[in-house]
Amino acid sequence: MTQISQQALEAAVREYRDPYLDKDLYQLGAVKNLASEEGGKVTLMVELPYPSKGIAGALKQIVTNALENVDGVESADVHVGQKIHSYKVQKDIPSVPGVKNIIAVASGKGGVGKSTTAVNLALALQAEGARVGILDADIYGPSIGMMLGVPEGKRPDTRENKYFVPMDAHGLQANSMAFVVTEKTPMVWRGPMVSGAVMQLLQQTLWNELDYLIVDMPPGTGDIQLTLAQKVPVTGAVIVTTPQDIALLDGKKGIEMFRKVEIPVLGVIENMSVHICSNCGHEEPLFGHGGGERIAEEYDTTLLGQLPLHMTIREQTDGGTPSVIAEPDSEVARRYRDIARRVGAELSTRERNLSGSISSVSVTEH
Repeated sequence: MTQISQQALEAAVREYRDPYLDKDLYQLGAVKNLASEEGGKVTLMVELPYPSKGIAGALKQIVTNALENVDGVESADVHVGQKIHSYKVQKDIPSVPGVKNIIAVASGKGGVGKSTTAVNLALALQAEGARVGILDADIYGPSIGMMLGVPEGKRPDTRENKYFVPMDAHGLQANSMAFVVTEKTPMVWRGPMVSGAVMQLLQQTLWNELDYLIVDMPPGTGDIQLTLAQKVPVTGAVIVTTPQDIALLDGKKGIEMFRKVEIPVLGVIENMSVHICSNCGHEEPLFGHGGGERIAEEYDTTLLGQLPLHMTIREQTDGGTPSVIAEPDSEVARRYRDIARRVGAELSTRERNLSGSISSVSVTEH
């Protein structure tokens, strides 16, 4: 019987490089246990630091093959899981109970598909194995409820006349000003009232062990956005833009705003990057080309992904079943899941918040 070399096993494991962080599993600290037993059986436990259900199968296959090529190995049993930590926020603002990380989704102007992106990003993170919530901070035009198919007039339960129980929508924990007022009530409020209302929704909702809370920020970079960026304990921000020059200009302002309050910008999502004809499938860049890449390069941040302008995205979102849920195997859903893994991987490189919520562990592949 050939003696299995531990060194050869480790070398085989190192052959796999993470597609998002460009490191091997040892450099990531993802190898939790590697052992060989009598009869040539090898067991490996891997724990990735970001939501990664979509790549767990491929990782398992690649590493299993590499281990089974080592002399003396008859079979390899690879387990892939994930562990999401809490990461540092700006100016050490106290974290929100039940929430490990808050990701702000923002845009410099309205009409770029920010809310659609926020909802699909939340659902994509969930599809990748994370516990996710979404808070609609767009007080003047709350749309998350409709996009998630929450019936009009449905109200969240309360506890002790003080706390909201988040709504369950497609498995997400959700809260929005739209759940508290009717959509026919115009919000004629000044800035301080708006930021006060958002803080109340954030802090008085009983979020239940969330890995990520997505906050759909109001569009723009004015007083309300700045106040929220200073008061909400944000782990990172994602900027949504379109390739149009005017949208890019506003996207840059969004990046500047977050940098001013020391919130790391995780990257840029370029929405409506190409129009896909629903009849013939022809692609045409209606709003210009390469804008997201330029802004990411200029500000030394990442282009997280590009999404097409496609009628089905709007129809599905307006109908209360966003693309990631409506067509989980579609190209659009695949892109959102890729963006979700990118965002999670980028966050995992940040400094940990040791006073934050306890990390959660989930095994996604056996």
